[in-house]
Amino acid sequence: MSPEFRDHVLDLLSPLGPVTARRMFGGGGLFLDDTMFCLIADDVLYMKADEVNRGDFEAAGMPPFRYARGGGTVALSYFEVPPDVMEDSGQMVAWARLAWEAARRAAVGKRRK
Repeated sequence: MSPEFRDHVLDLLSPLGPVTARRMFGGGGLFLDDTMFCLIADDVLYMKADEVNRGDFEAAGMPPFRYARGGGTVALSYFEVPPDVMEDSGQMVAWARLAWEAARRAAVGKRRK
């Protein structure tokens, strides 16, 4: 994740509150209230999705984040953000809020198990 892309995304997300970026796995995670809700890999932004917001990403034709493992690929529940959302701060904040809510729901589900 380049510093320029990271800073651009953090600027777009600033209305959400204190979003922070942490380097991880050659890319980075974006956190709000200690909850990771976005992933940056190769200067591409992915947002957390679940049954509530996954349809928005699928309707826009956006793929999930995938990585190679054990001779195959693994898809995570983070989807690429549509280009038009990346260009509109209002849409970006709305989509990010849904992603953060999805991440919070996932965290509650993990704690219950």
